[in-house]
Amino acid sequence: MANRSPAIKHTKLFINNEWIEAESGRTFQTIDPATENVIANISEADKADVDKAVSAALKAFARDAPWRTMDASSRALLMNKLADLIERDINHIASLESLDNGKTFANAVLDVQGSVAVIRHYAGWCDKIHGNTIPADGNHFSLTRKEPVGVVGQIIPWNYPLAMLSWKWGPALAAGCTIVLKPAEQTPLTALYVASLVQEAGFPAGVINVLPGYGPTAGAAIAEHPDINKVAFTGSTEVGHLIMAAAAKTNLKRVSLELGGKSPLVIFDDFDVNEAADIAHAALFDNHGQSCCAGSRTYVQAGIYDAFVARAKELAIQRKVGDPFGSDVVQGPQIDKDQLDKITALVESGKQQGATVQTGGARHGNVGFFFQPTVFSNVTDDMRIAKEEIFGPVQSIFKFNTLEEVIKRANNTTYGLAAGVLTNDINKALTFAKAVQAGSVWINCYDGITPQTPFGGYKKSGIGRELGEDGLHDYLEVKTITIKTPTKN
Repeated sequence: MANRSPAIKHTKLFINNEWIEAESGRTFQTIDPATENVIANISEADKADVDKAVSAALKAFARDAPWRTMDASSRALLMNKLADLIERDINHIASLESLDNGKTFANAVLDVQGSVAVIRHYAGWCDKIHGNTIPADGNHFSLTRKEPVGVVGQIIPWNYPLAMLSWKWGPALAAGCTIVLKPAEQTPLTALYVASLVQEAGFPAGVINVLPGYGPTAGAAIAEHPDINKVAFTGSTEVGHLIMAAAAKTNLKRVSLELGGKSPLVIFDDFDVNEAADIAHAALFDNHGQSCCAGSRTYVQAGIYDAFVARAKELAIQRKVGDPFGSDVVQGPQIDKDQLDKITALVESGKQQGATVQTGGARHGNVGFFFQPTVFSNVTDDMRIAKEEIFGPVQSIFKFNTLEEVIKRANNTTYGLAAGVLTNDINKALTFAKAVQAGSVWINCYDGITPQTPFGGYKKSGIGRELGEDGLHDYLEVKTITIKTPTKN
């Protein structure tokens, strides 16, 4: 059951299986975006705390430490125990997520369930990571070993706090790495609570460390730390540039980045217009539009354009905005005032540049960071709302005529995270899927993300992949061992 006032049990840093204050003694406030009230004061990590956490993680990664000597199958048991504990506390964790993030309780429950599935998926990989034997030339016998990269730094965003935690922890733990995680300063509560479950599950000290704090301090210290061998980041493209530069200037640590998107959803006129509108509505408005792979450029073929726009407007008007704990609410607040102001500015630019507001277009209410579900029609590719990531409940609908035209337009972006196509013509669907520059392409659906399927972007949408077997690769080193064999007498 949802709880509008869940107990806040953990507000300190989690280092070496202990709850400690930040070295500086500083705290920061985490805010309920629906009411603008302070939820709790959270210990603020900075470089000194990152150093302490990395030291704990290095000790846990030592060759003779319990985590390194543990059987891979036993590591899987620990991960499954953690998944069981998260599932046990699903209502409390979802309530924390909804309170801290503003997503509806129902969506928060789905995020918890998805996170459990990801951890269980990677638990199954623990004893299935192995190398090869190689028929090398000459009198040699060669083989490869897959070994963990070591201490990894992980920096996660505020839009899917628990889901992104599971995407990061799952492959790192399966590979045998140790972790220093920084949750977003807007949404630290679920990461801290799940850290307590790490302790309860019985993970050795230092394997997982959780340090809430700010990007320019704690995040930068992780990216620059010489004893961190890999950093994984999900967030904005701008910060991705900074993290990659920091890694290059220090120890050339591995970097995986899941960044911004401006994803096209292309709808052909042979597809049912009402079903198309429903799919496109969910593709954009889910999680209040705060999704990196949102279908934020909706291209509709001319023959059904007007009918589609009418149905899209109707769906947006029907969308209930309010307290995320309300049983009939489907859209809560945006994450904070900065995000609300960004959305407002981009919507105003759309109006000024000639797009037609079908519905919405302004803040919703006076308390909380709510924005009206908004639909623009007559959007052209040169507008700011066509090019910049809005990250809010704003649907932009474009008109197109031909397959070749829409492929060129879909690819005319610096991003390449995801794409979708709705058509009953398999030739059109496959032609588009092969031609579009995107890491995920969904045909006759959208957001078809599962633990088994790799996810990541082309171009400025990122480097590397998460989920599936591909998600393991950046957490593993490949070691080649070659043995000289006797020559034949």
